Order: sequence, then C-alpha cells, then structure tokens
Amino acid sequence: MDATALPTWLDAMFPPGHTRRLVDVGGARMHFWEWGSGLPVVLVHGNPSWSFLWRKVVAQVLSQGQRIRVIVPDLIGLGLSDKPRDPAAHTLAAHARWLGALLDQVAPTELVLGVQDWGGPIGLGALAERPERLDRLRGLVVLNTVLGPPREGSTPTAFHRFARLPLLAQAAFRLGFPQNLMALSQGNKLSIVGKVARAYRWPLRHVSDRVAPLALARMVPDTLDHPSVAGLRAAARVAEEFRGPSAIVWGERDPILGRALARTQALLPRATVTRTSAGHFLQEEVPEVIAAAICDVIARATAN
Repeated sequence: MDATALPTWLDAMFPPGHTRRLVDVGGARMHFWEWGSGLPVVLVHGNPSWSFLWRKVVAQVLSQGQRIRVIVPDLIGLGLSDKPRDPAAHTLAAHARWLGALLDQVAPTELVLGVQDWGGPIGLGALAERPERLDRLRGLVVLNTVLGPPREGSTPTAFHRFARLPLLAQAAFRLGFPQNLMALSQGNKLSIVGKVARAYRWPLRHVSDRVAPLALARMVPDTLDHPSVAGLRAAARVAEEFRGPSAIVWGERDPILGRALARTQALLPRATVTRTSAGHFLQEEVPEVIAAAICDVIARATAN
C-alpha cells in the first residue's frame, strides 16, 4: 500500500492545484506538498502536527496571486514522511540534516522560510549547516517557536516534564498523546475538533508510527548539556545574523510557548510583530494574519 495515499475526505481539505512527492533525504524519504511556481516559500511545522497545519495559510497566500512556489514538507517521523522506529534517530542535528537535504533538492537557490514549533530550530538549523546558503534566505516568518537554548536555571514546561516520565509518558504517547488532545493548546478550543482533529490523528493512526511525538518532545533540552543545545545555538545565530525582511506572528494563549515571544524578538529585533489571542497551533486560528505577514515579507524581499 502507498504510504502517502490519502483518503478522499482528507485530500479535499488541502487547497487545490497541489502536487506531492517523496524525496530521499539520506536514509529516509521526506514527503512534501507544493503549489505554484516562482520564489520558493517553505513552511515548516513542528510536533506532533504535519503539513496539514499550514493548509489554511497556503490557501490565503495563494489567493493573493503572487508568483511564488509554496513548499510544505512533513518532518521525518510525522505526516506522510518515513517514520523511523528507533527513537534515537530523532535528534535536532538529524532533522536539520534531513530538511537541509530536501531544500538542496527542491529549493536550492533563494527561499522565504516560515516556521513554527520545532520547525524553527530545524529550519534555521538546516541553513546553519549550509553557510553558503544564508545569503539566499530572502525572508523569514516566525510563529510560536524557540530559536535558542534555554537560559541557565530555566524550567521545562509541564508538557516537556511529563514527556520525560519513563513509563507513564511512553504509555500515553503510544495511546495517541498529544495529537489526540491538540485542542487543549488552542486559544479557541473549537479550532481543532471533528474532521480537523481526525486529520491530525490520521498519519499516526498506527501505534507503531507514534515514535516521533515523544522523541521530539524529549529533544527539548532540560539541561545545558542536552544534545539539542548546540543545534539551538546554531539556529539562534542564523536568526541574529539575518538582515532581510522578517515577521513574527505570535499566539499569546499558547500554554507551551506563549511566553517565549520576548526571547524570539531579542533574536529578530528588526521583525514586525503581530500578537494574537491564538494558541500553539495558530495556523488554525489566525491563518489570514499569518498569510498577511508572509505576503508582506515576500513583497519586501522582492521589492529590489
């Protein structure tokens, strides 16, 4: 059976006119969607979601008629990409390497990057590994994410503390946590219900495929000795050194990363900032606000 096949009800929820492909990114295959042609605009999700998260934003951006090529990948372990069974396969360095290999093949020159959650450090980490490409980053749009290592003495969130419980967390994640409860992280709890909630669960409907959510939760550092710290520092340097047009759109009712806005602004002091009452998966709640920020960054990036 084709692992990337979608039921009709789910495929119909994506904007029309798309193509889909699997690309070998070095020992694994990464799935991505694309629409249009022109300047690549790459949108990267986080944990435990998949490219479905960006569908409303993509529809809004495409409606503006700009000459762009929108590319939305599924991180390895999530969505329709390959799903390694070994939790140890999931490191920040590996995810940055996988995404970088995809960019090398589908967006090898200029691009605008939009990121959320783990998509932030993974996306910027992919560019950090390719310093020759940093001047080809034309624009950057950042949603709720963390782009640097934790501060000394900082405490992980309740979600990430729970993820480190040896037996309880393993059992909960095997039963479908957190993808079954994504609505709890929203400003509007009704933004992820019914068919939408079902769509988020669908790629992880098999228990054997549910390795990534816990592994990615444990990728969040709990000490400054954690293996992810080096990659987070590299991502922070990319953000600090970026001089092109940038924007931050933030969901302030995010119980996981809502309080990280000040840290993100400090890394991107030139970015325009839009605060919203959305939660963690703000693409479901304020897609038109995010699309407006992306279109503004594209306009500024292509003005010269």
